Amino acid sequence: MVKTEDTQRDETILRKRSVLISGHQTSISIEDAFWIELKSICKQETKSLNQIATEVDERRSGNLSSALRVFILNYKAQDRLT
Repeated sequence: MVKTEDTQRDETILRKRSVLISGHQTSISIEDAFWIELKSICKQETKSLNQIATEVDERRSGNLSSALRVFILNYKAQDRLT
């Protein structure tokens, strides 16, 4: 369990958030740790959460939450290589 002093947040807790994908509202449930990283990626790429989620949705074959987790892991791995 990872907690930060300022938020005292358990990063393993699933959080559900709504996003707009290709004009349709849907909800995504992923752990806080992944939401934190996803927000960071959005900032780095200067894209909204909706834009990133739509891009991942267009390429996925499984469920969206899993696809986002894999996207985040791959992005961070690539980021470390450069």
